[in-house]
Amino acid sequence: MGFPEPQPAAARPPRRRGRTTLIIAAAAVLGIVGGIATGYTIQADRPPTPLAALSQPGLAYPAKSLPKGKGVEPLSAKEDGRVKTDGDLRKLLVAKPSGARKTEAPWINDGWVSLNSYALDFESEDYMFEELARTDLRRVAAVAWTQGQYRDTNITLVQFQANSSLGAFDHADSQYSYMPDAEDGAGNNGEPIKGSGNGHYYLYKVKREAGYMPLYRARAIAQRGDVMVDINIFDVKPISKKDIRTLAERQLERL
Repeated sequence: MGFPEPQPAAARPPRRRGRTTLIIAAAAVLGIVGGIATGYTIQADRPPTPLAALSQPGLAYPAKSLPKGKGVEPLSAKEDGRVKTDGDLRKLLVAKPSGARKTEAPWINDGWVSLNSYALDFESEDYMFEELARTDLRRVAAVAWTQGQYRDTNITLVQFQANSSLGAFDHADSQYSYMPDAEDGAGNNGEPIKGSGNGHYYLYKVKREAGYMPLYRARAIAQRGDVMVDINIFDVKPISKKDIRTLAERQLERL
């Protein structure tokens, strides 16, 4: 007996700005206009005052550079997180547990996932391809393993270009947005991953279908700098919160 293949997550475009934002923006513009008019009236009644000199020698740079040891020291390799993520991203993936078997996943090629293969993992394939290309996707690293007879785990690190600081944030945010949906997501708001900033982990409702074993799923989503972390666990038995939370915490520590 087997169990059904996991359904890919649906990609959704970023949420549009709501009416509240437009109202606040309009109010801000009106406030600026009113302030300018009032200020102009007050200034018109006052005698003219001389302007400050344009030249300010006090702001000039020193003729000589600072003595050695007085300047700002560069970050050490331990302090600079970019040193890690600029290297081989595959080395930052959590290693498979002892006794687990490496899954021969067709979408993973020597630890890397192409943009085409990654986009195919979403229902809106064309949209996801264009969105990732637009937001300067840099590379995707992944690992997958199997424990016991049925438990499958896969971890994906999605990295964006350094000059696209919002790429990883926006990609994670687009996934968060539909997770509360019972049809497309987990049907709940998840639980925060301690110390992650915006990371959450989720347990899905079990899926049952005649002729198949039940399918349980857990997912964790987080963002650290220019990297978005996506972790999935599938099993025919219930998955504990501890399992997905601990795995997510371990992965974030490596980043």
